Amino acid sequence: MADEFKVPFIDLQMRYEEEREEILACVDRVLSKGHLVLTEEVFEFEQKVCDYTGAKHCISLNSGTDALMIGMWAMGIGRDDEVITPPVSFVASTGSIAHIGATPVYADVLDDQTIDPAEIEKKITPRTRAIMPVHWVGRIADMDPIMDIARRHNLLVIEDAAQAMAAYYKGRHGGTFAHCAAVSAHPLKNLNAIGDGGFLLTDDDEIARKAKLYRTHGLESRDNCVMFGVNSRLDVVSAEVLKFRLDRLKGVVEARRRNANVYRSIIKPGPVFIPEEKAHEQVSYVMFIAQCDDRDRLQKYLVDHGVQTLVYYGTALHLHKAAEKYGYKRGDFPVAERQCDRVLALPHMQYLSEDQCAYAADLVNKFYGV
Repeated sequence: MADEFKVPFIDLQMRYEEEREEILACVDRVLSKGHLVLTEEVFEFEQKVCDYTGAKHCISLNSGTDALMIGMWAMGIGRDDEVITPPVSFVASTGSIAHIGATPVYADVLDDQTIDPAEIEKKITPRTRAIMPVHWVGRIADMDPIMDIARRHNLLVIEDAAQAMAAYYKGRHGGTFAHCAAVSAHPLKNLNAIGDGGFLLTDDDEIARKAKLYRTHGLESRDNCVMFGVNSRLDVVSAEVLKFRLDRLKGVVEARRRNANVYRSIIKPGPVFIPEEKAHEQVSYVMFIAQCDDRDRLQKYLVDHGVQTLVYYGTALHLHKAAEKYGYKRGDFPVAERQCDRVLALPHMQYLSEDQCAYAADLVNKFYGV
């Protein structure tokens, strides 16, 4: 697929070519031992994540989605509870709330697509139990006012930190502000596993204890089931690969930031809005999303000139068919809806050169005639 484009959006084959020797060594180390479930490799990876992020506990799981659900379950969130969350995210944010029996309540977003703390306060009701900010594109939501709101209203907070590895807010790593946080290791993330994967971060010993039980069917030992849980264990081969890739994460993010800055320096403002990276932020650039006038025609123009882009995402969460039962309609969250009509993710992966990104940025300017 990448060969079809002068500037491809993603190329996982290229990553394998670069890492092939190390990845095959990871596979060999694991398979040669003959032990494949919750082995030492998994626990070493969890400790390495704690060391990297500053979290007390890391519980590795099947996916970031599982981490959201298990985190909320461990905090006692469930039926008749409301969880406030933004309408700009992947469907897993809302889906995890629905799956545990709670009700998603949306609060509109800021111009950078993260949840607006002022809108959160307007949505609090007697049924509100928690807030779920989403660190979209690898930008940490404005956590100081969010945590202040939670303290004043006695609410729980779970960070959807799916895209937050190597992202910082005021010097603090994403996923370490709230009661717990869910991180994804999906192949399109900066820190990516061989397939699906994720983990839960928390400083709370009880949340960690429950999450560890829940991921292994509720078994304290082989013949002692203390509650009925699920199977949500990180694959051991992925754990070994993630250990290796965590050491490379800084370089991955630096290369993506370099390419993002090429776009910032070339694309002229006006028809295109690119949220700034503020002084207190370190964005991890899982995605690089611009908000563009006439987005669909621009996307076709770029494809016609060899630049692959993706729309992340074109429909606000409250407007999906799956969310109809919550009673929202178009116009309820105008900022999010306008963004979804304009968002376009530009290619910025670490394997692209500055010249490739400059080519794509120049095309954007040419499209608008600026």
